[in-house]
Amino acid sequence: MDIWHIRGGRRLEGACFVQGSKNASLPIIAASVICPARTELMNVPQLKDVDAALRILRHLGCVAEQRKNDVYIDSTYFSCSAIPHSLMEEMRSSVIFMGALLARCGEARLSLPGGCQLGKRPIDLHLSALRQMGAEIEEDGQEIYCKARKLHGAEISLPFASVGATENIMLAACTAKGKTLIHGAAREPEIVALQDFLCSLGADVTGAGTDTVVIDGMRPQKHAVCRIIPDRIVASTIACAAAACGGKVELRGVIPEHFSTVLYFLNKSGCDIMSKNRTVSISSQGRLKAPGHISTQPYPGFPTDAQPVLMAALLKAEGCTRITENIFENRYRQASELRRLGADIVIEGREAEIWGVECLRGTSLNATDLRGGAAMLIAGLAADGETVVFDDGHIGRGYERFDVRLRAIGADIFLEY
Repeated sequence: MDIWHIRGGRRLEGACFVQGSKNASLPIIAASVICPARTELMNVPQLKDVDAALRILRHLGCVAEQRKNDVYIDSTYFSCSAIPHSLMEEMRSSVIFMGALLARCGEARLSLPGGCQLGKRPIDLHLSALRQMGAEIEEDGQEIYCKARKLHGAEISLPFASVGATENIMLAACTAKGKTLIHGAAREPEIVALQDFLCSLGADVTGAGTDTVVIDGMRPQKHAVCRIIPDRIVASTIACAAAACGGKVELRGVIPEHFSTVLYFLNKSGCDIMSKNRTVSISSQGRLKAPGHISTQPYPGFPTDAQPVLMAALLKAEGCTRITENIFENRYRQASELRRLGADIVIEGREAEIWGVECLRGTSLNATDLRGGAAMLIAGLAADGETVVFDDGHIGRGYERFDVRLRAIGADIFLEY
């Protein structure tokens, strides 16, 4: 159990570098097995999910180690194509190994993945797409067995822009015979990052960042090097903390356009935002104004992962903020805990109304999930008195040394393990 101790009411001042992206690192780690190769990844965050992904690689017979923020993988030797439930249940994105194993071995045996319980996140789209490429799939309770003597290219239309399905198709299609087209593909920066890495492995992939991705085989390379892009959700979280607490914080090593929708609403709430090259400066007086209606959408729309942290930033904003959550039906799990601080939040189905209050008062909270836990930290920093957040490892899945990063910009926060 991680216990976060926070003394709120302090302005945040200073500069900090933003870690590498968790959501870019994990599919790239899985992609490292699609052909025998040595891979060097830089700027990889030290996180529980990354550690879980590397343990999966070692179970499959690869050499995989992390030294600070560098990861070294040698997938030359491969001993199995099955991932046990004990490893799968640790993170939702472990399902991405399905496409990678099919590409490398022609078969994959795994169980339904774990991760935060945010509602229904079926992998039906993944399975349907792989079947269109020639895979035979058997489902037995929680276990899935996929096999294909030889995958073939296909023209696949996704009914909605699923990030995981797009990634799994991209991985499987690299060694398929013929061309694969993904229509309705997810457009997230992490998809572009995966395309860049696959190309460095010798794959012919184009179109990432648009709604049509094309994969036309590969000429395997023996060595690939990749630098992981900065984490846009961590950047959004720190920006929301600065907005809620007041002060001036400079985020370094970021790509501003990756989280521009979050910056838009913070600016609309009264923050001064300045972007230059790979730096974003955010200034706030600490008393924000409600920005109106926020609706989560697939990229380039407002990200669902940033919804909880922006909600936390707006708890004391003057007026009423209305949020519509279109991605996950259980993404408001943090609301009941934030109310314990004195927040005025009304939830009806996928709609949330946040009425700004004069002050928040510290208390004990229980982290519900990764982003909900981060929202509680922000609220605690903006509250009067002491807040204690009890966290069963959620926050550490996505935020690297987050207490140290927040203390560097003036937060009074301490993490007890």
